[in-house]
Amino acid sequence: MQTLQTPSSMQLSVAPSQCQSLKIVALGDSIVYGFGDPERGGWVEQLRRWWMLPNSPGHVLYNLGVRGDRTQQVAQRLEVEFRHRGELRNRVPDLIILSVGVNDSARLGRANGKNYTDFAVFQADIAKLLDLSQQLCPVLFVGMVPVDEAKMPFLDCFYFNHTDQYTYKEVTRLACNQRQIPYLDIFDLWQGRGEAWLRQRMSEDGLHPNTLGYETLLDDVLKWEALAPYHSQPKYQLR
Repeated sequence: MQTLQTPSSMQLSVAPSQCQSLKIVALGDSIVYGFGDPERGGWVEQLRRWWMLPNSPGHVLYNLGVRGDRTQQVAQRLEVEFRHRGELRNRVPDLIILSVGVNDSARLGRANGKNYTDFAVFQADIAKLLDLSQQLCPVLFVGMVPVDEAKMPFLDCFYFNHTDQYTYKEVTRLACNQRQIPYLDIFDLWQGRGEAWLRQRMSEDGLHPNTLGYETLLDDVLKWEALAPYHSQPKYQLR
């Protein structure tokens, strides 16, 4: 598949006009999809609705999260998803928001089993995903949420842990930094708020945020300096 080419100046995330209405796609796994939040549909859905408010810039946001996706799978569907979300003839989205990697880090079958995606393979996969994305338009990356280790295994076969999560997210963060892609380090941010705080925001499965967790994630995203140029600043408060 031929990759859409853009001028080199467009390969870095850039600030849009304050009044410009953009087309934005969010690609990733179940955290993008919003699994675990039957009330409000997760952080991407809440951001979509937030950008529909009368005092917002009116961005159109497509949620392209798929449960269980790993980095390789997101990369495989990236360009097709991107090309079909322009709405208007000869238009393509203006921004890609990525959030993926936690599924890659899982250990299979037992706590010391093999990682779902071998670490060396993951390094290549994340580099490919970021490079492909930057060839299409500006990119932002929202990092993974730390799991509740006490609730593992997930579905009786996936063993997630903080040590592996940290290793995989650090590779992602460094790869983003090398490409000047803004990276929001949710893992470190949430870990720093304490175990009790974290448990209050996780679903019973220990992997996905609950409604409060997704509200908190949205709040962190809205306060992120890299996203600030993409929206106006109406008063926002968690309910």
